[in-house]
Amino acid sequence: MASLNVGNLGEYLREQRRSAQLSLRQLAEAAGVSNPYLSQIERGLRKPSADILQQLAKALRISAESLYIQAGILDERDRDGMEVHNAILTDPTINERQKQVLLQIYESFRKENGSAEEGPAKSAVPRKRAAKKAAKKAVAVLKPRTAAEKHDGDGEDAATA
Repeated sequence: MASLNVGNLGEYLREQRRSAQLSLRQLAEAAGVSNPYLSQIERGLRKPSADILQQLAKALRISAESLYIQAGILDERDRDGMEVHNAILTDPTINERQKQVLLQIYESFRKENGSAEEGPAKSAVPRKRAAKKAAKKAVAVLKPRTAAEKHDGDGEDAATA
């Protein structure tokens, strides 16, 4: 069989397995895959799915993102974005609505700042409008409301009315 250009993933997996002091058989069992299949992945002969990578990461107690990057599923530049997403989603001090608003704002800023990489074909004006709209929405959602505003009855904050 020819290598599928996943040698870096296989080498990385082998390093992680050895540093975790696991045999090939132990990791295969912990991840729920066959021993021969894991061996083929480590030798660069097979390309595992994202689900298998997730199982391997869990068994190795490492981030799945690191395996996704090694496998070429996730771009290295997206890693920081994933870390921010995970931090927001796992923060117990903010509610679900606030998490969604923060994620929307974050994505709009990433799109706006990515305009230089995309080139002049796309105008930055719509992205700036979207970022401004997301920021206004966040302020409305995240701003503490007084008891009078909460029971105003029209559903709007006094500041936005």
